[in-house]
Amino acid sequence: MKNAIDIQGITKKYGNLTALDNVTLSVPEGMMFGLIGPDGAGKTTLYRILTTLLSPDTGTATVAGLDTIRDYKKIRAEIGYMPERFSLYPDLTVNENLHFFASLFGVRVKDNYDLIAPIFNQLAKFPNRRAGALSGGMKQKLALGCALIHHPKVLLLDEPTTGVDAVSRSEFWDMLATLKEKGITILVSTSYMDEAQRCERIALIDKGRILDVNNPTNLVEGLGENLYNASAKDMYPLLEALKSLPDVKNCYTFGATLHIVTEDDFNPADAVRRLSDMGLADVKIYPAKGDIEDLFIKLAGNEE
Repeated sequence: MKNAIDIQGITKKYGNLTALDNVTLSVPEGMMFGLIGPDGAGKTTLYRILTTLLSPDTGTATVAGLDTIRDYKKIRAEIGYMPERFSLYPDLTVNENLHFFASLFGVRVKDNYDLIAPIFNQLAKFPNRRAGALSGGMKQKLALGCALIHHPKVLLLDEPTTGVDAVSRSEFWDMLATLKEKGITILVSTSYMDEAQRCERIALIDKGRILDVNNPTNLVEGLGENLYNASAKDMYPLLEALKSLPDVKNCYTFGATLHIVTEDDFNPADAVRRLSDMGLADVKIYPAKGDIEDLFIKLAGNEE
């Protein structure tokens, strides 16, 4: 399968800070590919290199078969880019933003209407509303519409749903699924684990390094071994107490419970008894099913 994005050994430093450390990654054509990592992991720096806004210190990258350095002008006509922050003109109306971005690429809004129809139909309710007055979800849909106006081959989305309500997030991802069916390659970064599950493949990145790449199912396979949920009335004392047990390798907050990573000989009933002796009542420990967040914590810990 031909790669729409091919990154080979890219390193980028800002002074003494290494934002990207020998990153190698490929995204096949027509794939929904997720880039998962915390703030400061290097995601935005990688996007800026792929969009020709930055040059790497070492390494190479191609997008749609074009080199990000040598062919930077041609690449800009082949990609759609949504940065994390809303970057459209807030004083222009919905229609004015769409027509402005269409004119930049020498097309008309109606030329690629099939791509933006689901977005346009929602925005059509308030075509003359200024972009700055839209809700968070509608701002992102307008930004996506502007990024698609010229029918790009590759769509680059940097945490597009941050700060957006759950319903709008779901609608946004439904739109991405439709775009993928039309053959557009999508590289999307997200901090939401439920969104990561909707990608065909994901890359986990931390401190500028790729930790692992695979499909979501294969990545978390086997994580349920030696992984438990724990809860009690007093959660923080429970967290500290669990960390002190010799057969507990790691313990961290996970939603309303704690997740415990244990040694092979860990016995939940025995642990509850020991915690009771330490003054912790109503402790419950039961098997947990691992997900991408658990994997990320495990891999980041191994890197440390």
